[in-house]
Amino acid sequence: MEKRAGNGQLDPRRRLAELAEAQGVSLASLSRLVGRNGTYLQQFITKGSPRKLAEDDRRILAEFFGVAESELGGGAEKSYDSPPSAARSGWVEVPRLPLGASAGPGAIAVEEAPFDSFRFSARWLREQGLDPAMLSAILVEGDSMEPVLRDGDEILVDRTPRALRDGIHVVRLGEALHVKRVQAGRPGTLTLISANAAYPPIEAALDDVDVIGRVVWKGGRL
Repeated sequence: MEKRAGNGQLDPRRRLAELAEAQGVSLASLSRLVGRNGTYLQQFITKGSPRKLAEDDRRILAEFFGVAESELGGGAEKSYDSPPSAARSGWVEVPRLPLGASAGPGAIAVEEAPFDSFRFSARWLREQGLDPAMLSAILVEGDSMEPVLRDGDEILVDRTPRALRDGIHVVRLGEALHVKRVQAGRPGTLTLISANAAYPPIEAALDDVDVIGRVVWKGGRL
């Protein structure tokens, strides 16, 4: 029998736990998806703190799972009719962020609220070992990564924390975002390498580089 809150609705804590388990997504990843620390949703479910989800957090989670906000504690007036759940139908919505990762001088990162999404097969993501809550898609700007990445391509970035290894990453250097091949350089440094030989490598101190995530997929027009 489903546990319900005192107002007769499904208990939002129980419902959130069920959705996360069904999708195979960790509560820590979902916490980071809504911009909170990794223990936020675990505390919400197990300790009742916060007492209810903030409106923006609830909206993001409801959109991620493809359910009505009312299932996560929103009132009827805050609920919306949704199509069959993407999670239950085998699809995952990955947010598109209005950011450009420069393959040139460096794009200034300003806005990070999703404006759209790409839909990926949940099975394919599992086969790739990717956690949907840690993925986002952004635009490539510039030509320094050609022919690997072209201006206008969209890339899927995996933000899962893990030990750095050679590969193409999105990094923040100062206030600018870059997409580069990252290699360990001299002790205490990283080397950012362009695919286009016209652009020389950039050597930067480890403390000056914030590795946002690894590029795991690209899409673009032919």
